[in-house]
Amino acid sequence: MNEKNEFKPYIPADKVTPEFTITSIVMGILLAVVFGAANAYLGLRVGMTVSASIPAAVISMGVIRVIMRKNSILESNLVQTIGSAGESLAAGAIFTLPALFLWAAEGKMNKPSIIEITIIALIGGLLGVLFMIPLRNALIVKEHGVLPYPEGTACAEVLLAGEEGGANASTVFAGLGIAAGFKFIIDGLKLVPSEVSFRVKGYAGEIGTQIYPAVMSVGYICGPRISSYMFAGGIVSWLVLIPAIVLFGSDLTLYPGTAPIGEMFAAGGASAIWGSYIRYIGAGALAAGGIISLVKSLPLIIRTFRDALKSMSGAKGTSNKRTEQDLSMKFLLLAILVLTLLVWLVPAIPVTLIGAIIVVIFGFFFATVSSRMVGLVGSSNNPVSGMAIATLLIATIILKITGDQGAHGMQGAIAIGSIICIVAAIAGDASQDLKTGYLLGATPKKQQIGEMVGVIAAAFAIGGVLYLLDAAWGFGTEQLGAPQAMLMKMIIEGVMDGNLPWTLVFIGVFLAIAVEIVGIPVLPFAIGVYLPVQLNACIMVGGLVRLIFDKMNKEPKEKDAIISDGILYCSGMIAGEGLVGILLAVFAVFGLDNAINLSSKLNLSTPAANIGSLVVFALIILSLLKFSIWKKRK
Repeated sequence: MNEKNEFKPYIPADKVTPEFTITSIVMGILLAVVFGAANAYLGLRVGMTVSASIPAAVISMGVIRVIMRKNSILESNLVQTIGSAGESLAAGAIFTLPALFLWAAEGKMNKPSIIEITIIALIGGLLGVLFMIPLRNALIVKEHGVLPYPEGTACAEVLLAGEEGGANASTVFAGLGIAAGFKFIIDGLKLVPSEVSFRVKGYAGEIGTQIYPAVMSVGYICGPRISSYMFAGGIVSWLVLIPAIVLFGSDLTLYPGTAPIGEMFAAGGASAIWGSYIRYIGAGALAAGGIISLVKSLPLIIRTFRDALKSMSGAKGTSNKRTEQDLSMKFLLLAILVLTLLVWLVPAIPVTLIGAIIVVIFGFFFATVSSRMVGLVGSSNNPVSGMAIATLLIATIILKITGDQGAHGMQGAIAIGSIICIVAAIAGDASQDLKTGYLLGATPKKQQIGEMVGVIAAAFAIGGVLYLLDAAWGFGTEQLGAPQAMLMKMIIEGVMDGNLPWTLVFIGVFLAIAVEIVGIPVLPFAIGVYLPVQLNACIMVGGLVRLIFDKMNKEPKEKDAIISDGILYCSGMIAGEGLVGILLAVFAVFGLDNAINLSSKLNLSTPAANIGSLVVFALIILSLLKFSIWKKRK
C-alpha cells in the first residue's frame, strides 16, 4: 500500500527517545486508577463512560514538558496509554459485575470477593490486550489511511501540539478542582438540593433537572444529538408512561409492585412508579437496542473478522525496526493459554471448562470486531453492550442446557459476560492507543506492556471501588442506577428461571423497535427511558451548551479551540466529581457523612432552596464558559 510506504512517523524509527521510564509508569498508573475510579462512578450513575485518553495525554504533557522541563512526546504517549486502560477496564467491569452484588442483596448468593472481582477484571483486561496485538499490523499499519481511528488520531494531534501542553493541562486541572468543590457543596455539605423537580397538580408526570457538573459534562462531550435522544427517552418514560400507569392502574396491584399503584404514587411520587415498572421497560428497550446495534453491524462484523484474519495470515514476521516490534507470538500464545486455564481452574471464578472455551472463542471474535469497528466509527459507537448481551444470552442458554443452573450458573454467566465485556472495551482502547503510537513513532512492544500495566493497576483498584460504592449507597438505587448491570442481571434471570415481568420488558422492546423504525438511535434513547428524567435533563443542558458553541459564527480554528477547551474542562469536571464521589462514599461507610451534612439546619423543601440549586447550576455552566469561550488565548 503506497500510503504505508510513504508514511513517516513523527519520531523516526532509528531515533531512540525515553518512553518506558519511571515517570511514565508512575504517572500512568496514577491516572489509570484515578480515571478508572471516576469513570466507574460516572458509569454507574449515568450508564455511560467517557474516554480518558485525551485528558490523560494533556495532563502528562503538562507535567512532563512544563513542570519537569523534559521534551519527550513518547513518554507522554506512554502515560496516556497506561492511563486510558484504567478507564476502559472500569467501563467493562461496571456494566456487568454489580449484578453479583444485586443478587447478594436478594439473598441468592454471597457477595463476590475483592479477589474474584480483581481476577475477572485482570483476565478480561489482559486477554483484551493480547488478542489485539496480532491485529496491530493488519489493522493499524496495513490499513493506515483507510481506518481513521478518530480518538487515536485526535490524541496524537493533542500530543503534537505540545507547546500548549501547560495551558491545556491547567484547563483539565481547573475543571477537576472546581467540580470537586461543587460536588462537595451539593452532596457533601448538602447546602442545596441536588435536583429541582416540577409537578403539575392532577398529572402524575414529573420534570426537572439535576445540577451535577459531571452529568452536564457528559452532555457537552456527547453533543446535542445524543443528549436530545436521551432526553426524549426520559420524556417518554416520565411524562407519558408513568402518568398512563397511574391513570389506568391506580387501584391495581401489579407485579413486581407489592401495593396498589395509586398508593405507591401517593407515598413515593413518580420515582416509586419508575422504580417498580419503568426500569423493566427501560431494560427491555436497552436489550433490544443492544441487539439491534449488533444486528445492524453484522455485515461489517463478518467482513471485519474475515479481513483481519486474512491480513494476519499475510503479515510479515518480526522486524528489527524499533517502530515495528511487537511482543512475540510465542509469548502471546502461552499467555492466552495460561489465562484460559485460570478462567477454568481458579476457584474464585465460577466458570466451567465449557465457559472457559466460550470466553476464548467469543473473546477473540469480539476483540477483532471491536478493534476494527473503533477504527471506523470511534470508541463511543462501539456496540460493547450489544456484544455483552449476545454473549450472555448464548452463554446462559449453554450453561442451562449443560445443567449448570441456579446461583452457580448465574455467577458463571456474569463472569463470562464480564470478561467478554472487558475484552471488547480494552481491545478498542488498545487499538486507539497503538494508532496514536504509530503516528508518533512509539515502540509498539513498550505500549503493549504499558497497556498491561494499566490493566493490572485498574484491576486491583476496581474491586475496592465497587465494594466502597455498594457499601455507601448500593447498586440499583437512585444514587447509583447501574443500568447496564441491572439489564445483564435481568437477562440471566429471564433465561435461567423466567420470573421476569415479561409484559413490561416487551413494552420496552417494541418501543425500541418503533424508535429504530423512525430512524432514532436506539441505545441513547433506551438509556434515557431507563434513567431518571432529571438526570437526562442535566445531560441535555450540557448538550445545549455544546450546540451553542457548534453554531458560533467564528473562524473555524478559533471555534475548534473553544470546543476543544470545553471538552478538556468537562473531562476534568468528570474526574473531579468522580473522585469526590469516591471520597463521600468513604465518609458514608465510616459514618462521617452526617457530621458534614448541613441540610438538617436548612429547610431545603422551600422554593428558595430550589432557587439556590438553580444558582449553583448557573455557576457551573458559567465556569464552563469561563474556561472555553471566555478563555484568554495567546
